[in-house]
Amino acid sequence: MPRAVHIGAGNIGRGFLGQLYFESGYQTTFVDVNPSVIDALHRLGEYPIRIAEAETRTVLVRHVDAIPATDSLRVARAVREAQIASIAVGVNALERLVPVLAASIEHRLLATDQPLDFIVCENLLHAEQTLRKAIRPRLPAALRADFDARIGFVEASIGRMVPIMTDEQKQAHPLLVCVEAYCELPVDAAAFRGTIPSIANLKPERNFVAYVERKLYVHNCGHATAAFLGHWLGLTYVWEAMDVPWVRVLTERAMAATCLALHRRRGLPLDELTLHAEDLRRRFGNRALNDQIARIGADPRRKLGHDDRLVGAMRMCAEQGVPYDAIALATAAAMRFFAAGDPTADEVRTLYEREGPRAVLAAFGNVAADAPISDAVAEADKRLRTAEQATSFDDLLELGS
Repeated sequence: MPRAVHIGAGNIGRGFLGQLYFESGYQTTFVDVNPSVIDALHRLGEYPIRIAEAETRTVLVRHVDAIPATDSLRVARAVREAQIASIAVGVNALERLVPVLAASIEHRLLATDQPLDFIVCENLLHAEQTLRKAIRPRLPAALRADFDARIGFVEASIGRMVPIMTDEQKQAHPLLVCVEAYCELPVDAAAFRGTIPSIANLKPERNFVAYVERKLYVHNCGHATAAFLGHWLGLTYVWEAMDVPWVRVLTERAMAATCLALHRRRGLPLDELTLHAEDLRRRFGNRALNDQIARIGADPRRKLGHDDRLVGAMRMCAEQGVPYDAIALATAAAMRFFAAGDPTADEVRTLYEREGPRAVLAAFGNVAADAPISDAVAEADKRLRTAEQATSFDDLLELGS
């Protein structure tokens, strides 16, 4: 049985990559830092995934084990023996992962001349370059050419939505993960150092940058629009936001704008992008999934970044001559986001309340205070302030018309 190593036994690891590996006939070793998850995976050798749709079903993922990330020898042995590897730890944890990755890769390069590709499942532009630049200096100089030739970091576009598990769900089974049915994994075909593996629902794409931007500027932008406007209304779940007619309309307009801009920028067929946006609208409204607004809105400082889902989407639209007022409204709402235990939300909201939306865009999005994007968000902020004091939200629907 071929072997896979997945670093990060969280919701994406167990709820996405683990399923794909199992359905493709792999034995999977998870590497993680959570003792209870490691123990349960090692002891049980299997775990359930609940596919949340109108008719919920459960998939049992078998042939799994887990080892602690702190056990460098066992991690190195697992990487040495693997035919494929993957990473999903969250952007903020990637830096802490570099030492164990470098040590394992060095062991692999010394033990075998077989290439190994890591599928990188992070919401991070240029993840391949980021990891390669971080790991390469840690390797002996004599191994760096082999590292470049035989170790691949293959960027992936993660479209499957995996909500935060509730306490009740965690009590049902220590390893249960609830996911949506969507299960495709587009990856950068050009980044593989070895033969592209046969893995269920793996979609190697040559024009991969277009799919990264589709995920970020259609999926993530649309999701953020629904979530931040839903939060502004005091809602808990994304499906609740999509049940509000004007939120649904503005979410559709935001995605329509980015679809057109992406079509012009990267040449993806507009009809295919439109169908993808329509499917996303349906998926955002999935009541069975119960995806939380708090999850989608978390870390607004990063999500207001220059190249991220809101400012980056508006910049792309401006570049391609596409109106982006609906995205500007979502951006203004993002500045009001609050969640307990989220320090970046406190930072953004404090600056917004003290100095206004232009200062937030300048500080976190690298947008000049007199730029057209800043003007659009400032105008959207005024609309939100007006609507907060009114009983009708009809004026918000004028955006994007």
